[in-house]
Amino acid sequence: MSDSPQPYRVLARKYRPRNFRELIGQDAMVQTLGNAIKRGRLAHAFLMTGVRGVGKTSTARLIAKALNCIGEDGQGGPTIDPCGVCEPCRAIAEGRHIDVVEMDAASHTGVDDVREIIEAVRYAAVSARYKIYIIDEVHMLSKNAFNALLKTLEEPPAHVKFLFATTEVNKVPVTVLSRCQRFDLRRIPAELLAGHFAHVVEAEGVAAEADALSLIAQAAEGSARDGLSILDQAIAHAEMGEGEPMVTATQVRDMLGLSDRGSVRRLLGLLLEGDTAALLAGVRDQYALGVEPLALMRGLLELVHAVTLVKAGRDIASPGQSAEEREALADWASQLGFAPLHRLWQLLLKGHDEVAGAVLPIESCEMALLRVMHAATMPDPGELARLLREGGPVVAAPSGAVAAASAPASAAGPAAKLPATFEDLIEALWQKGKGQLAQELHDCVGLVRYAPPEIDYRATPQLPSDFAGRLTQALREMTGIGWRVTLSDAAAQPTLLEREEAAKAEARADILEIPVVKAAMAAFPDAALVETDQPEQWSA
Repeated sequence: MSDSPQPYRVLARKYRPRNFRELIGQDAMVQTLGNAIKRGRLAHAFLMTGVRGVGKTSTARLIAKALNCIGEDGQGGPTIDPCGVCEPCRAIAEGRHIDVVEMDAASHTGVDDVREIIEAVRYAAVSARYKIYIIDEVHMLSKNAFNALLKTLEEPPAHVKFLFATTEVNKVPVTVLSRCQRFDLRRIPAELLAGHFAHVVEAEGVAAEADALSLIAQAAEGSARDGLSILDQAIAHAEMGEGEPMVTATQVRDMLGLSDRGSVRRLLGLLLEGDTAALLAGVRDQYALGVEPLALMRGLLELVHAVTLVKAGRDIASPGQSAEEREALADWASQLGFAPLHRLWQLLLKGHDEVAGAVLPIESCEMALLRVMHAATMPDPGELARLLREGGPVVAAPSGAVAAASAPASAAGPAAKLPATFEDLIEALWQKGKGQLAQELHDCVGLVRYAPPEIDYRATPQLPSDFAGRLTQALREMTGIGWRVTLSDAAAQPTLLEREEAAKAEARADILEIPVVKAAMAAFPDAALVETDQPEQWSA
């Protein structure tokens, strides 16, 4: 008679970590536990906290195995690397060890449930080194239950260890927290999750595109369990070919209702260009493909955030990022200032919240994006206030956020009169009686970028620390608009003083190479070439 088939186990259960090496993304905690076990400095109570699916309960079980492992020869002691083959290890892994008690506080919240634990801890372990109580979702215990546990938790018998897990540590009383050694389990980075999922699909005999695994890892939001559940669904969703099933990025997007990154970039481009008809058509196309309006708004928010990080000089390149995406981010970062980017973020965030609670999500999405587009044509609040104060006309910027960003003020305002070059700026400061600032710009500032009303510069050690503030104030008074003056670490041009000195040195060298001058210097060894009061005039 053939054996009956084994029931299917979902991936989230099948690939639970069996040892600390398989616990991904929690290296700091594993190192701390390992050192504590090696040095015999074991706390009597541990609290694991973190978001769902990062390994809190799994960690508690691994700690139980680590403390009770006796090794393959039966003579071992507590170890951060339990053998997994001795009877305590196998019994704990299978959930049948009599001295390792698991309790779900969500369904055992009362003082009577805790009283059973208090009475049982007085008795020694039956077969294990330690009697261990694992209480999941411990924050669900009632106030009376926590109070009943306090005394035992503070002074438990030497053979008892408490392991608590919770997703809401703020609901655990401080009196309990102070009696526990706390471990905050981190969200698992998407790169680690994608690598873990690659090993899982290989073990399952399933093929998967790298982009598909990256999408699943991003959708998991740092939770291994959520990611494995999505992967399980994606494998079931995958089409069966001649051989093994293939999980593709297109299928994952369809399954999760996600928009591909290229489509989001195109929509942001249309939004920034102010192309209303094309933007609305693009939104409806994505909706027809099954993309949820909320996912679309979230994709735009993530893209604006990425552009802002690139603008701030942060390297956000990742293995899954295409060359087209890197080029688009760099292009937008060069065109958009920080103020328009912050305004885009705030408007999109407001639109996201509206779509999340809307009765008509797609219509709310369209209206939110139209508001973003037309808000970009409004003058900057500071410029608007200045125009109203001075009685000038309020002229809307060209349609599109890029146009608005590239035109810091209206054509009728003072932007048209900004100094065209760095040298013109210094000359304007001299004429306005700002001689000290002009001299500092000339002598101590290496120019990185001059794009009125923005200046990026590198400073020499002689430049005063309050230079940027004084220059910003002076330029605002001189031009009537706000400037952004930024100290940068990027490569810079030599200061104007350094350029002048280099030119003089070159001119001096050329003069000394003239035959008659060389002959004169040779005939009169003590002679020196000096500069006269007349510019570019030299005498020996």
